[in-house]
Amino acid sequence: MAEFLNSLIFGIYPYIALAILIVGSVVRYDKDPYTWKTGSSQLLRRKQLIAGSLMFHGGVLAIFVGHFVGLLTPLWVWEVIGLSSSAKQIIAMSAGGVAGAFGIAGATLLIHRRFFDPRIRATSNFADNAIILILWLQFALGLSTILVSVQHLDGKEMLKFVAWTQGIVTFNPDAADYILDVSPVYKAHIFLGLTIFVIFPFTRLVHMLSAPIRYIWRPGYQIVRTKRDVPPAE
Repeated sequence: MAEFLNSLIFGIYPYIALAILIVGSVVRYDKDPYTWKTGSSQLLRRKQLIAGSLMFHGGVLAIFVGHFVGLLTPLWVWEVIGLSSSAKQIIAMSAGGVAGAFGIAGATLLIHRRFFDPRIRATSNFADNAIILILWLQFALGLSTILVSVQHLDGKEMLKFVAWTQGIVTFNPDAADYILDVSPVYKAHIFLGLTIFVIFPFTRLVHMLSAPIRYIWRPGYQIVRTKRDVPPAE
């Protein structure tokens, strides 16, 4: 039974989650583009938002890049540059710990702001409240994995996750077997991460796909006029 659940959650569920992420995002952008936004509440309370948002987004970005590079880079690349599995794990733990600490601190500020400011609470919906709590929990689980990782500084445990991730990407049917015996806290962290992919298209997280790159080469300035500057309609 344990092997079946492991295969279901870590062998099949990743593809379901990624399919929902991609298809759901495309459909939402096509059918309901005006909801493709963060719904910022900056005008209601700016100071705490800036502090929390900077730490939160910085932590998320650093962790995303770290996971992407650390899990998807072929092992031979690390061998070429002379970085052992043990050294790679220590770097990942250190950098991930700092990024995770910033991320969870920022998420805590945003949660306090969203739940304890009456005006912001009144303008928040269920998805807004749920997603920030889920992300806080994901940060907490990620930081908890460090406590387990310090017991495996040889890097062998980390290699299991590299093999699993690359196995999923290359459609290896036995990918789930690589993490069959890892600590439950790792599995909880992975499962919640996949679940975030599932709910991604239905929340404000979609704004992550809308990097305003076009503004770099946009000519001229944006002109903003008040009502009295607008000529009356004839």
